[in-house]
Amino acid sequence: MNETRHITIDEFDYPLSDERIAKFPLAERDSSKLLLYRGGEVSEDTFSSLPEHLPSGALVVFNNTRVIQARLHFRKETGALIEVFCLEPLAPNEYVQMFAQTGQCGWLCLVGNLKKWKEGALSREITVRDHTLTLTATRGESIGTGHRVTFAWDDATVTFAEVLEAVGELPIPPYLNRKTEESDKQTYQTVYSKIKGSVAAPTAGLHFTERVLQALDSKGVERDEVTLHVGAGTFKPVKSAEIGDHEMHSEYIVVERGTIEKLLAHDGEAIAVGTTSVRTLESLYYIGVLISRCPDATEERLRVTQWMPYEEENNRLSTLEALRHILDYLDRHELPALHTNTQIMIAPGYTFHIVRRIVTNFHQPKSTLLLLVSAFVKGDWRKIYDYALSHDFRFLSYGDSSLLVP
Repeated sequence: MNETRHITIDEFDYPLSDERIAKFPLAERDSSKLLLYRGGEVSEDTFSSLPEHLPSGALVVFNNTRVIQARLHFRKETGALIEVFCLEPLAPNEYVQMFAQTGQCGWLCLVGNLKKWKEGALSREITVRDHTLTLTATRGESIGTGHRVTFAWDDATVTFAEVLEAVGELPIPPYLNRKTEESDKQTYQTVYSKIKGSVAAPTAGLHFTERVLQALDSKGVERDEVTLHVGAGTFKPVKSAEIGDHEMHSEYIVVERGTIEKLLAHDGEAIAVGTTSVRTLESLYYIGVLISRCPDATEERLRVTQWMPYEEENNRLSTLEALRHILDYLDRHELPALHTNTQIMIAPGYTFHIVRRIVTNFHQPKSTLLLLVSAFVKGDWRKIYDYALSHDFRFLSYGDSSLLVP
């Protein structure tokens, strides 16, 4: 583990000019470029051809999270504009319950223009289902870099999901350097998004269309879904010189029992769409390890910590053994799905247990996502990024894609 902790983030820098960052998606999602990396060889195709490059009978896993309109704006009587960015639910702390909540709820939020919100509640009138109501926000204690914020509204028939839908703004990535537009409400969601909770899209999935999904089915490629709600920490740069001093963000994951069964049926191997699916799938191995040691641990105690993968004693189970431990756990506790959190850090030195191929976009310099890619291609990331830079690929969330096969 020491070698991984001492990796210097400057080794993962590359020149990314603003004009290389795709500000908007292409009109046709699946017409984007697809870089192909196979065992050190690089070529390119069009994303619509992805099914041709995947083996029949393989299992492809998607992240079905849906981006919420997480940004709320309030104006004080002084005229100061305060932005309240909902990060994760606190009261209740379960996503489905939160969005069904009526009257009041509490979130961990980032607050913009915090110095202008010293005390007191913020309020604004909003319209939901042709009813005008008052939404208030009251700031509580600080939690890390965020604050507890309690929202209240004076109509017990209105859910918080409806509140966000009425006045929330979709939080597109900060590096796009533009305001959210109406079109982003559609283009910044995957066509298969279902479960509300993310504050950023799992962007590798943005290239998929119904046409490509049907082509996967026709090829005999099996599809399944997991849920990882992407947090704002996904954009958090690594500011420490060595990655051992970087605190990885924690994210909420849900994996259904049927997914574990499918993984077992595919010898514990899968193709991951996006780094969020990679993080979820690889976390399963370590959740199995935790269950093997404490069979009746609560789901909260099954959280995968940042450096757990780099301890030798945590890598002694086979992948199938780890997955069987999860299946047994779900059966014993009569649970249809596993709900927990992962803080997993995937960097050079990591041993992959489940993921055999990755579909992913091109990531920011000095990012934890670039560390993950480097770990997967055994340090060969520069060849991939040099090719993309010299062949006019578009970068980041709305940019082009790649298929990585080590």
